[in-house]
Amino acid sequence: MTAHEQRRMSRVDTAWLRMDNDVNLMMIVGVWLLQPGITLAMLRERIATRLLKYERFRHKAVVDAMGANWVEDTAFDITAQVVAEKLPKKRGQTERQALQLRCGELAATPLDPGRPLWQFHLVERYEGGSAIIARIHHCIGDGIALISVMNSITDGGNDPPQRRQADEDEADGDWLSDAVLKPLTGLAVKAIDMYGSGVAKSIEALSHPQQPLQGGRELAKAGLQVASDLAALALMADDSPTRLKGKPVGRKVVAWSEPMPLDVVKVVGKALNCSINDVLLACVSGAIGGWLRELGDDPGGAEIRAMVPVNLRPLEKAWQLGNRFGLAPLVLPIGIANPIERVYAVRQRMDQLKGSYQPLLAFGVLAVTGLFIKPVQDLVLGLFAKKTTAVMTNVPGPKEPLKFCGSTLRQTMFWVPASGDVGVGVSILSYGGGVQFGLITDAGLCPEPQAIIDRFEPEFQQLLLLALMLPWGDAAA
Repeated sequence: MTAHEQRRMSRVDTAWLRMDNDVNLMMIVGVWLLQPGITLAMLRERIATRLLKYERFRHKAVVDAMGANWVEDTAFDITAQVVAEKLPKKRGQTERQALQLRCGELAATPLDPGRPLWQFHLVERYEGGSAIIARIHHCIGDGIALISVMNSITDGGNDPPQRRQADEDEADGDWLSDAVLKPLTGLAVKAIDMYGSGVAKSIEALSHPQQPLQGGRELAKAGLQVASDLAALALMADDSPTRLKGKPVGRKVVAWSEPMPLDVVKVVGKALNCSINDVLLACVSGAIGGWLRELGDDPGGAEIRAMVPVNLRPLEKAWQLGNRFGLAPLVLPIGIANPIERVYAVRQRMDQLKGSYQPLLAFGVLAVTGLFIKPVQDLVLGLFAKKTTAVMTNVPGPKEPLKFCGSTLRQTMFWVPASGDVGVGVSILSYGGGVQFGLITDAGLCPEPQAIIDRFEPEFQQLLLLALMLPWGDAAA
C-alpha cells in the first residue's frame, strides 16, 4: 500500500478506538431537523461530493498489535454509509418520541468495523420535513472537529484546505509539542510539586510521539509514570452517590429541549455578573437536583462530578480532525436548592478550573494509554469513571441558521459518549440564536431523561425572574 492509502492512527485516536465496551460505545450521535424534507438521493449526493473530501471518512480503522492504521476502503459503498430509516410509531407516540427512541437504539448499536466508522440515517418524513441521524466514532474526531466538518457540508460550506503529505503527518505529531508541552514550561515546577516527578517523565514520553513503547519493561515503566500522574485524579473525592451513578445496562435513551433565546441567557448572566456557561451549568445542576427530589431522594449537600472536554488546538485547525482535547473535572452543586446561591457556586468552581493543569494531564493519560493493550487501558480509564457521574460538553454552533440541500436546518442536537461505566452525557449546543440541552442516559440508571430535560427551562425562568428583580444599574456581587 502507498503512504496515501494507509496512515498510522495517533495515540489518542487509538485510545478512543479501543474504548468501546459492552455498555458504552464511543460514538457521537447527532440529529439534524430539516424543513422542507430532502430525499435519500440528495443526501447521498451531498455526502459523496462534500464529506468524502475529508480523507478520513473514506478510510477504515484497521487494528494491529501496536495500535491501528487508517486504511483506504477500496470497496467503499455510499449505500451502506447513508441509509434510509423508518420510524416505527407506537400507539399514542409522537414523532419526536419515536425519533428519540431510535436515536437511543442507534447509540447502542455498534458501527461495522469492516467499513469507515460513520453512518448517516435519513428519515425522509418527519414533522413535515426530514430528520438526519448521524453516527460518527470518536476516533475520527472530537466534537469541535466534527462540528466544523458538519458545517462544511451545508450549503456554501468551505471545502477542507489542501495540504501536503508532510502536513498530514505533522498534524499527528508536532502539535503535541505545540499544544501540550510548550505551555507547560511555565508550569513545570508547579506540576511536579502537585503531581510528583512522574509528570515530568510522562511529558518526556509525549515529546517523542514517533517512538512507540516496545517491550514489557518499557510498557511497565510507562505504566508507572501514568499511575503517578493519575494519583492526582485518584485523590479527588468520590462523587456523591445518586441514582445516576451505578452499573449501566447498555441500553441508551436520549432527550432534548427546545431552544432558549441566547440573548436572554446573556442578559441573565450580565445581571448576575456571571458567564453564560455559569448560568447554563447552574440550570443543569438545578434540573438534576430537582429531578432527584421529585423521586423522593434528598440531594441536599450532594455534588456530582462531570468531565468537561477542553479544546487543546487552534479552532482554525479543527478541519484536521482527530482528538485534541483534555478533560477537566467540574463539580456540579446539585444539592443547592437556591438558584442564585447555585449559580455563584458554579462560577466559583469554573474559576478554579481556569489555568488548571488537569486537562493537559488527562490528555497525556489518553495519549500514553493509546499504546497499551486494552485491559491495561481499561484499568487506567476506569479511574476517570469512578470519580465521575457524567460527561458534559458545551459547543458553540453557527449564529445564523444554515441551509442543507436547499432546506433550512431548523434544529440540531448531538449527544456525547461516556466511557467506562459512566451512564450520563449532557450536551449544550448554541445554534441560530438559541441554546438547547441534550441528555443521553443509560436506561438502567435513568429510563426517562426527558423528565430531567423538562426541568431545564423552569430552572432558567427562575434565574430570569430573580435577575429582573435586581435593582436597575446594580450588578450582583
